[in-house]
Amino acid sequence: MMRPVYSVAALLMAMAPVACAQMPMSGQMAPMTERSSMMGSMNHNSIQPETTLQINAEAKINQAPDMAYISAGVTEERATASEAMSAQSAAMNGVFKALAAAGIASKDMQTSGLSLYPRYDYLEVKQRDGSTRGEQKLAGYVATNQVTARVRNLDTLGATIDSLVKAGGNTFSGVTFAIEDDKQIKNAARTQAMKDAIAKAELYASAAGLKVARIVTINEGYEYSPQPQMMARAEMAMDASAPTPVAGGEIGVTASVSVLFELTK
Repeated sequence: MMRPVYSVAALLMAMAPVACAQMPMSGQMAPMTERSSMMGSMNHNSIQPETTLQINAEAKINQAPDMAYISAGVTEERATASEAMSAQSAAMNGVFKALAAAGIASKDMQTSGLSLYPRYDYLEVKQRDGSTRGEQKLAGYVATNQVTARVRNLDTLGATIDSLVKAGGNTFSGVTFAIEDDKQIKNAARTQAMKDAIAKAELYASAAGLKVARIVTINEGYEYSPQPQMMARAEMAMDASAPTPVAGGEIGVTASVSVLFELTK
C-alpha cells in the first residue's frame, strides 16, 4: 500500500524545478530590471529647465525716408445734395490735375474718402409759456472727397502740397513718411537685436559662473516705430515765393527677438 505513495512523491519532486522556472520574478528583482530599462531609454542630452536662460532683446535702426504719403482733398457745402456733389467734383478734378502736373503717377493716387451728409443748425425756439426748446433745421449738404498720393521725390513735396491747394484743395490731413524698400533696414535691426541677445546671455552666464552652450529656440518680430504726422490746414497763409517747408527726419524700424539659451559649466 505504501509504494504508490512514494511514486507520487517522487513525481512531485521531479516537477518542482520546472514549476519554479516558470514562476515570475520576485518583488525585489522586478524593480531593478525596470530601473535598468528606464535608464537605458533616458536621453542624457535632454535640456533641464534649470540650465536654460530666456533673453529678450530689441534694436532700432533709423534711416531717412525716401517717399511720403500726403492726404488732401476738398470739402464743399451747398443747399442741395446734388449741388454739393457737383462742387466737390469740379474742385477735385483740379486737385488730380495738380498732382499729375507735379509728377505724381496715376498709380500713386488713390481715393481714400468720399462722403455726403446733411448739416443742421440747432436753434433755440421760444415757447408760448416763455420756455425754450432746441430745434434742428437743415442748413445744407456737405460733400467731401479725399485722395492719398504717394510722392516719390521728396524734393518736390512742399511744391506738390502748394499746387494742390492752389488748384482747389481745401482740406489737408497730413504727411506720412516711409521707406519704399525697407528689407535692408529690417535685416539690420534683426541682426543687431540678435547680437544684443547673445551678448546679454553671455553676461548673465558669466555672472553665474556658467557658459552659453547653444541656442535652443529663437522667436522674432519687428514693427515700425510710430511716426509723427505733420498736420496742416489749407487756410493757413503761405509764402507764394517759396514752397511749403517740409522736413522728413528719420524713420526707425525696431526688431525684437526672444532667445532661449542652454547654459553649461
